[in-house]
Amino acid sequence: MTFNVFEARFILRLAIPVFIAQVTMILMGVVDTVMAGQVSAYDLAALAIALGIWNPVLLTLLGVLLALTGMVAQNFGAKKLFAIRHDMYQGFYLALVLAALGLALIYFVDIPLSYIKMEPEVAGLALGYISYVKWGLLGFLIYNVLRCVCEGMAYTKPAVYIAAIGLAINIPANYIFIHGKFGIDAYGSAGCGIATAIVYWSMAFSLFIYMLYSKRLKGRFLFSRAIKPHFATQLTITKLGTPIALAHFFEVTLFACIPLFIAPLGAIAVSGHQVAASVSTVLFMIPLSLALAICIRVGNLTGQKNYAAVKNTVSTSLLLALMISTLVALITFLSRSVIGSVYSDNSEVIALASAILILACFYQVPDALQVAATGILRGLKYTAPISYITFISYWLIGFSLGYVLALTDLIVEPMGPEGFWLGIIVGLSTAAVLLIYTVRKRLANAPFNNA
Repeated sequence: MTFNVFEARFILRLAIPVFIAQVTMILMGVVDTVMAGQVSAYDLAALAIALGIWNPVLLTLLGVLLALTGMVAQNFGAKKLFAIRHDMYQGFYLALVLAALGLALIYFVDIPLSYIKMEPEVAGLALGYISYVKWGLLGFLIYNVLRCVCEGMAYTKPAVYIAAIGLAINIPANYIFIHGKFGIDAYGSAGCGIATAIVYWSMAFSLFIYMLYSKRLKGRFLFSRAIKPHFATQLTITKLGTPIALAHFFEVTLFACIPLFIAPLGAIAVSGHQVAASVSTVLFMIPLSLALAICIRVGNLTGQKNYAAVKNTVSTSLLLALMISTLVALITFLSRSVIGSVYSDNSEVIALASAILILACFYQVPDALQVAATGILRGLKYTAPISYITFISYWLIGFSLGYVLALTDLIVEPMGPEGFWLGIIVGLSTAAVLLIYTVRKRLANAPFNNA
C-alpha cells in the first residue's frame, strides 16, 4: 500500500468541514437533552425514550438517500451536470416516498411504547415529542438530498454553514416551545419535537437558497427546470442505498440494545457503559467524516475513469484512517480518567468508564478502517456487500460474543459491560477485514486491473 501526501491533504480538506457539521448536529441533541432535563426528570426520560425510537427510523430512511453522494460524485467527475440534476430531482421524489413510509411507521409508535414500563406522564411526553417531530421528517430528507448533491460535487463547506443556522434556530425554538413563551403553550420536552421539526425545514430551505445562488454549485442550472419522476433512477438509488440504510439500522439497534441487556447488572454498570458509548459517539464523527470525504474523492476519480488514481486514493485513505484512529486511541487512553470525571462524580462509575474506555481505544482502529472501506465502496457505487457484512459482523459475531462474555460463564466468568465491548471490538475487526477484502476484490476486477 502506498501513501500519497497530496491525496491525504485533499481528503482532509473535504473531511474537516463535514466533521464540524456533524459535531454541530450532535450539539443540537445535547441542547435538547440539557434544556429538557432542566424542566424535570420526567421530561428528560421522555426525550431519551422518544429518541430511542425516532433516531433508528430517521437514520435508516436517511441511509437510502446517502447513495446519492456516490452517484453525484461519479457524474461530477465525468462532468455530467444534466445527470446530477436528474439524480437530484429523483432524490426529491424518493424523499417523498420515504417520508410517507416513515410517517406510516410512526403511526404505530404506541405499540413499542406500550412494552416499555414507564409512568403515564413520561409516555405522554414521549408520544408528544414524536407526534410533533415527525412533521419535520420530509424537511430532513430534502435537506439531505441537497447536502448529498453539494458533497458529491466536492463542496463540503455548505453543511457547516447550514448546521450553524440549525443550531442558532434550535436554542431559541426549544426555549419558546418547552417553557411556553410569547403566548405559546408550554409543551415540556415534547416542545423539543416542535423545535426540531422547525430546524429541519429551516435547514432545507437555507441550503436550497445557498445552492440557488452558488456559482460553484451551478444552482441556477440545477433548479432551472423540474424533471419528471423516473422510476428506474429511483430504483437505482434505492438499490444502492438500502444496504447503507440496513448498516445504519444494525449499528443503531446494536448500541440501543446493549443497555437493555446490562440493565439487570445495576445503575453503575449502565452508567459506565453509557459514558463510554457517549464518548465513542462523538469520536465516531472523525472516521465518519473521513469516510464521506473518501466516498466523494473515489466517486469523482471513478467518474473521470482515472482508475490508477482511484487505487492510489484507496491505499492512502486506508492508511490515513489507520493513522488518525491510532492517534485518537492514544489521546483517549491518556485522558480516560478525566473523561469519566466530566460525566460523573461517582467513583465507581468513573472507574468502570475508564476501564471500558481502554477497550474503546482498541475499538477505534477497526472502526475507522471498516467505515473508510464503506466510504470507498459507496464511491465505487458497490454497496450490496455492506448490509450482510455489517449484519454478520455486528450481530452474529459482535453481539453474540459480547452477550456470552458479559452475561454467561460459557467462556470466562461473566465480565459485565466490558464483555459487550470486547464483542464489539471483535465484530468491528471482522467487518474491517471483510470490507477491505471486498474493496481489494472490487479493485482487482476490470477496469481497475488494467490501471
